[in-house]
Amino acid sequence: MLGSVYILMAMMLVVGSLMARREPLAKMAKMALAWIAIFGAGFILFSFRDDLGYLAQRLKSEATGAPVVEEAEIRIPMAIDGHFWVEGRVNGVPVEFLVDSGATITTIDSATAAVAGVAVSEHGRQAVRTGNGLVEVARGRADNLSVGPISRDNVLVHVTQQKDINVLGMNYLSSLERWGVEGRWLVLQP
Repeated sequence: MLGSVYILMAMMLVVGSLMARREPLAKMAKMALAWIAIFGAGFILFSFRDDLGYLAQRLKSEATGAPVVEEAEIRIPMAIDGHFWVEGRVNGVPVEFLVDSGATITTIDSATAAVAGVAVSEHGRQAVRTGNGLVEVARGRADNLSVGPISRDNVLVHVTQQKDINVLGMNYLSSLERWGVEGRWLVLQP
């Protein structure tokens, strides 16, 4: 109903302004088309006003690589290197994770574990096979691991002495209701 009133008022304004002028018909037609374009653009913006926030988030995501969060769903854009990177939090400490569906267990480096206060068991160190060869890890437990609004408590993690190895693995991904790749986007749903 509000849209109809808007269109009627716009038409009345255009017709009234054109009737008050004594211009040639071609010039009046050109002015009428310009006014219709202006009011049409205003109507489109008004109609899609709720979606403009998502559009702004999407444009920011494309430019910066930041995830798009819509309610609890997270959409992570593919980075220029072809991987999905996301900032998570381990016990409240920010950690940049590579999302890796080939990793069975989420893995963090020992420096991250120390800063985040992750309890690490020195018993039972083991070698695990990764895409980059064998890596020695210890077992640890994060009190909390979150990515955006998606939070999990008491999460098993592997802790390695190698630097800058922070991988979000299947033990986190499989706790989600749904996750998957849609085009150039990784979608996580709690």
